[in-house]
Amino acid sequence: MKMIIVTGMSGAGKSTALNVLEDEGYYCADNMPISLIPKFAELANAGEDEYSNIAIGVDIRSGHSLIELDAVLDDMKAEHYNYTILFLESRDDVLVKRYKETRRTHPLAKDDHDRIDNVIRLEREELKFLKKRADVIIDTSQMLTRELKTELENIFFNDKNFKNLFVTVLSFGFKYGIPADADLVFDVRFLPNPYYIEELK
Repeated sequence: MKMIIVTGMSGAGKSTALNVLEDEGYYCADNMPISLIPKFAELANAGEDEYSNIAIGVDIRSGHSLIELDAVLDDMKAEHYNYTILFLESRDDVLVKRYKETRRTHPLAKDDHDRIDNVIRLEREELKFLKKRADVIIDTSQMLTRELKTELENIFFNDKNFKNLFVTVLSFGFKYGIPADADLVFDVRFLPNPYYIEELK
């Protein structure tokens, strides 16, 4: 049995990820109570072929019981369950923009007076332990839905062994600004232009 735990920031694309996994034949359950996860895994492990691949959505909606997930994951690892934690991330300003566009209420917002940027910071703090445990982290800040779908297919279904480290090399023009999602920028203008080297063109 393969098991994927889909988690991350609200608004970062967890529902999209679960839909992609479901389209690929995974049995998906969203917002399952934390205490039921081991039992569900046990039943799926002993069940028919239709439950050979399962995906469980877990996020901040679990409330105070979310902290129990740490011990649950330890117990499941001790029982040799084959699970992967997928953590979907996004920048605060992008999440705020997405919530404004959809006009949805954040799960941690107790009333209309709670500022969205404050509850996002609180959610990020409460999910910190899960991000540390994650096997795969995807930042969807610059991604369209179809790009996230392609990324998930490459990671989970096309035998590309990506983990937490993703390396993308790209060139850009300074007059258009540095790419917003760049972690490292190197000025290599002193090197020969690869465009004029036939095998690199």
